Amino acid sequence: MKRFALLVAGCALATSALAAPKPCEELKAEIEAKIQAQNVASYTLEIVTNDEVKDQNMVVGSCENGTKKIIYQKNDN
Repeated sequence: MKRFALLVAGCALATSALAAPKPCEELKAEIEAKIQAQNVASYTLEIVTNDEVKDQNMVVGSCENGTKKIIYQKNDN
């Protein structure tokens, strides 16, 4: 799971480095599409402020000029 999270994070960071800052909902939708393309059945994506991030390994994107993060968690079935 950590490899997948790193893959998603790498893709998100590469995308955001090349583009202008995106609104959080737009970036979340793009990340969600990539996760669904990997056939992940049960997961949670959440937009949080930087202060709310408890585990940096869960961060898969940054939005609103770095003031918010998108975190990913795979839910166990």
